[in-house]
Amino acid sequence: MNRTPRARRVIAAAALALALPLTLAACGDGDDDGKEKKDDRAAASTPAGDGDSPASDGMSADEPFGKACATVPEDGAGSFDGMAEDPVATAASNNPALSTLVTAVKKAGLVDTLNTAKGITVFAPTNDAFAKIPKADLDKVLKDKQQLTKILTYHVVGRKLAPQQLENGSYATLEKSELTTAGSGEQYKVNDSANVVCGNVRTANATVHIIDTVLMPKK
Repeated sequence: MNRTPRARRVIAAAALALALPLTLAACGDGDDDGKEKKDDRAAASTPAGDGDSPASDGMSADEPFGKACATVPEDGAGSFDGMAEDPVATAASNNPALSTLVTAVKKAGLVDTLNTAKGITVFAPTNDAFAKIPKADLDKVLKDKQQLTKILTYHVVGRKLAPQQLENGSYATLEKSELTTAGSGEQYKVNDSANVVCGNVRTANATVHIIDTVLMPKK
């Protein structure tokens, strides 16, 4: 059928009018798909909110801390895992850095006392801590059971002390007088004189904070 040029122009315009919305819709669908994919990728790469985030990698309340912890054996009875299985006097005997303390505990007859106590904290002086005491004075104390017992029981608190409890505390000792603690993070002092060099060490019946100076009871 022959159409005039005018008729042909009308038909072409109508066809274009019908096709244009379809083309725009198709383009819009493609943009939405791309946006959704982009949004999905962004969501996958965005860190979770505070409520969904995992626990901090900071110091755990159950972990030992301090520079001297690096000298503790990685395995065996003297390791952190090994010490956690034994009562405190036995656990200390397996740590080479505490051999002088163990000798003193034995001379004072306190092995059973410490091993059978429940839920205590021991501030344990290292061998280097005892080495700060003049040898003649140390030998004299080691021979005086009463004085030795007084000094050693001053290092024991009748409750377990977590690191945060060392920040600003005053605690009664088994010797019957008090010691004080202060600090934060991984830096703590006892009686403003002894540094905690390896803290929060667990044994079967105690928490041990290893210190670099022997504590002396108040007169």
